[in-house]
Amino acid sequence: MQVFLEFLKAFIIGGLICVVGQILIDKTKLTPARILVAFVVTGTVLSAIGLYQPIVDFAGAGATVPLTGFGHILAKGVKKAIEEDGLLGVLTGGLSSAAGGISASIICGFLVALIFKPKVK
Repeated sequence: MQVFLEFLKAFIIGGLICVVGQILIDKTKLTPARILVAFVVTGTVLSAIGLYQPIVDFAGAGATVPLTGFGHILAKGVKKAIEEDGLLGVLTGGLSSAAGGISASIICGFLVALIFKPKVK
């Protein structure tokens, strides 16, 4: 039952984040790219002021998988790197904390490009 509740919380919080994105797409003239950037910035700001970690603790993957979670990872990495390396951590922290996810995206994109042939639209 405990595992079911964890899945349910992740589904609800992740779904709510997606609902916000869909509302922004439907009701505003913002482009999808601007909405994606807004999600990353929102995750970073909420993490910087200490409001995103409680959401992550409650929802787990429901809060870390969406783009707001990417912003959270960047902010956590910068904070940790500043504590360890000082001001240089501002430049290196975000990249080192998100390197695994970025690398996986690049590798998966490359593999898909090898498997499938592009079609001209």
